Amino acid sequence: MSETAYTISASLLLGLPILAFFVLWLGGKNLNKPAGWIGAFITAIGLATSIYFADIETLHTVKMNWALIGQTNIELSFRFDELTLIMLIIVHFVAFLVQIYSMSYLHGDQNLHRYFAFIQLFLFSMVGIVLAGNLLVMYIFWELVGLSSYLLIGFWYFKPRAVWAAQKAFVLNRIGDAAFLTGILMLFYYIGSTDFEMLATSIQSLEPGILTGIGLCLFGGCMGKSAQFPLSGWLPDAMEGPTPVSALIHAATMVAAGIFLLARISFLLTPEAQIVIACIGTITMVIGAVKATQVWDIKRVLAYSTMSQLGLMVIAVGLGSWRTALFHLATHAFFKAGLFLSAGSVIHAVTPSEDDETFDPQDMRTMGGLRKYLPITFICFVICSSALAGLPFFSGFLSKDAIIVEAFFWAEKHGAWAYFFPVIIMVSAGVTAYYMTRQVWLIFLGEKRYQIFKSVHPHESPVTMWGPMALLAALSVFIWFSWNPFDASYGWFLELVGAEEFGHILWVPFAATGVTVLSIFLAFKETKAEDPFSMYAGNSKNSIPLLKQLAGLNEFSRENFFIKSFAFISAGLMQFEAKIVNSFVDGVAKWSVVMAHVLSWGDRNIVDGGVKLTVFTIKSAGQGVRGLQNGRIQSYYLVTALGVVLLVLWLMIL
Repeated sequence: MSETAYTISASLLLGLPILAFFVLWLGGKNLNKPAGWIGAFITAIGLATSIYFADIETLHTVKMNWALIGQTNIELSFRFDELTLIMLIIVHFVAFLVQIYSMSYLHGDQNLHRYFAFIQLFLFSMVGIVLAGNLLVMYIFWELVGLSSYLLIGFWYFKPRAVWAAQKAFVLNRIGDAAFLTGILMLFYYIGSTDFEMLATSIQSLEPGILTGIGLCLFGGCMGKSAQFPLSGWLPDAMEGPTPVSALIHAATMVAAGIFLLARISFLLTPEAQIVIACIGTITMVIGAVKATQVWDIKRVLAYSTMSQLGLMVIAVGLGSWRTALFHLATHAFFKAGLFLSAGSVIHAVTPSEDDETFDPQDMRTMGGLRKYLPITFICFVICSSALAGLPFFSGFLSKDAIIVEAFFWAEKHGAWAYFFPVIIMVSAGVTAYYMTRQVWLIFLGEKRYQIFKSVHPHESPVTMWGPMALLAALSVFIWFSWNPFDASYGWFLELVGAEEFGHILWVPFAATGVTVLSIFLAFKETKAEDPFSMYAGNSKNSIPLLKQLAGLNEFSRENFFIKSFAFISAGLMQFEAKIVNSFVDGVAKWSVVMAHVLSWGDRNIVDGGVKLTVFTIKSAGQGVRGLQNGRIQSYYLVTALGVVLLVLWLMIL
């Protein structure tokens, strides 16, 4: 296929969603009804275009001159390769299902045109990142993804927490983006280009320390977008947006951008940079997994889970295996999107028929026993949970196993201390199985705690909601990625991304499965306790009416946590300002006054005095000479005679 064809492909993939954005946004509420179908149709065209122009054998590039700065030519560059193909299909497919799902989930919303317009802007931005042929083009679309996420998270702008969450995501991402931009500027300075092909052949000219700094700066962009420690705080709060938005952000678009970036720049990462990246990923993975065991909001559990899984992908990149990281990104996209859409189905099912301020439809403590009323949602949720937990015969098992195997191979080369990474990955996988079992039990099993709320009547979601869920659940089974349910090296994915030397350790699947099964057993053992998972915070089971207060308490605890956190930071900053900043400013002001007086004295007595002395000297000399110029002839004779005498004396002395 000619290069011209790929120019057409890039134009379609980028042009259609941005055109749809303007049409839906400017069309107003008149387009509320067809907005979902328009968005889904445009996304389907993008998916078909991605598949039709797929060519994994050859690298195709599309370049256009943009600007000339001095001797540096800035190009708009786009590329099509195997990474592009994988990401284009995942992004378009998940976005298509999310939009189909959203038409029912947000049915009746007065701003559907704006919602689907923002999704198209999001899709345009993400496709731009995937197609980018250089880091500068990627950065342009990188910032547009940040804008899109801000708009979608804060879609319900009349809710203060949604606005706050959007602002938090925007600000924290800007911090990471500043580091990303610094890395791009350093590449411009040292190499003069950010084109991936040119960088691959030019980085040998850089000193290792400079290259490590550039790699870590570029990783800063990943820390923001993919919610890595310490910039991970925005991700759980992004749940304030509509649930389909959470599925889109967590599965295929925003958070995946950071991992995709690392895959693109893997050749830039020095061993020192990789160690730092692996450590950051480990911290993020552990924090996310532990936090997921402590929260009660159905979506926040999944949000912390995403944070943990992203940490796992970052670890894989840090251990030099970006291919297994991308493999886990692909499997995670399907089962995590399925989990979020299933969570949305649960929220939709238990939302009260009448306004009830005491009921929180996202608090798992007010659920239980929903399996009977939501059979399809239950099956989809269990399948996707099994994939996330890493149980055999599911896709998540294959991708996690691949990362663990690569971690053990890496540890063999680096000594005993390096075994910390594969061990902590396996322990974290066990924690994942624990909190997903906890979530399944709290939602679908046990007693029906929602029955004390008379306005709650659980019911299964319509086919436009459970259809996408069922498809994503089906894609979470191992068969789509490998014929062997215990070994990903037999699968097409790793072969597609060029992992020819991928190995396998026979005992790893059994050890990983053992840890997972043990964690599930411990979780089910906890369900037999008098107060399972400390649902009632120390109260007896007879105090179940207190569930009516849990929604308010849960909201209070979240608000209290964040308010206290920010109040503590604010108090510290206030003390810093009062004792350090103000003292510094006051000291500068006082010394400025002192110096002003010193300079004033110097100006009066030295500068002005010098000028006055010079004037006085010249004036006195002038007056003395003027006395001789009095117009009397005898005075002139006297001066002449005196001059002759002095001249004779001077000649005699010589």
